[in-house]
Formats: sequence, structure tokens, C-alpha cells
Amino acid sequence: MRFFVLFICGLADHAAAWEFTPGLPCRLIHATNEVAVELTYDPTQPLYTITLTRSAPWPKADVFALEFTGSAPITISTGRHQMSPDRTALTVTDRDFGNVLNGLQVNDVATALSGDEAIAIPLDGAAKPVRLFRRCEVAAGA
Repeated sequence: MRFFVLFICGLADHAAAWEFTPGLPCRLIHATNEVAVELTYDPTQPLYTITLTRSAPWPKADVFALEFTGSAPITISTGRHQMSPDRTALTVTDRDFGNVLNGLQVNDVATALSGDEAIAIPLDGAAKPVRLFRRCEVAAGA
């Protein structure tokens, strides 16, 4: 529910701040006017996910990519992405997100690329929450 509220708030005005929440799983969330981003990490698996949700359906595409621009530019891509039934949520799951986390932490913009769609995600303020997410310290009692 909290993610949904942040998603709606992010769509309603400019961008919500990058926010880390410890737990099982650990979460890193951010929303812009165009897309809500949620990363999770379950250290018991270990398993990472990134989900990008928007109001319009993502185009069908064989490859999804994240292009990072800034001090350490890199483009990473996969053909193993999944879509929600209405195609508004695109999810990638993997056991290692090192390149994704590096890109988020040190660059200026991440651009989500699917088919002919390109959605820019500003990374202002992402560095500290990404550092906390990397540690994924589980909250007491979680």
C-alpha cells in the first residue's frame, strides 16, 4: 500500500525522493511523473527484482535495457523481463544486480528502454539510499 501511495504522489507532482526500507525484502523505491521504480532484495534467497510501473502499457519487446548516463555510463539489457497481465509493470529478477546498483549509485540518469519507449529516471539523491540497499540490513523483529 505504501508503494502505491508513493506511486500516486509521484504521478501527482514532481518526483518522490529515493527511499530505502529495510526488511525482508529490503526495498528501494522512487517515483517520477512517468514511472514508479521499486527494487527489492531478499537476502535469504538471495534474489533481486526491479519493477518499473507506469500508467500506460509497456510495448512488447524482446529486450529490456537500462542505460545509465553520468560519471560511469553503462547499458545493461535482458530478454528475461516479465510483464504484468496489463503490461503496466515490467519486472526483471536476478541473483546479481551489481551493474544496476552501480549505475543507480554513481550516475545522473537511468533510461528505461523497451521497444521504441525511452523513459528517463533522474538519479538525484539515489546514492545514499542505494548504499543502504546494498547492505540490506534487516530490521529487528522482521
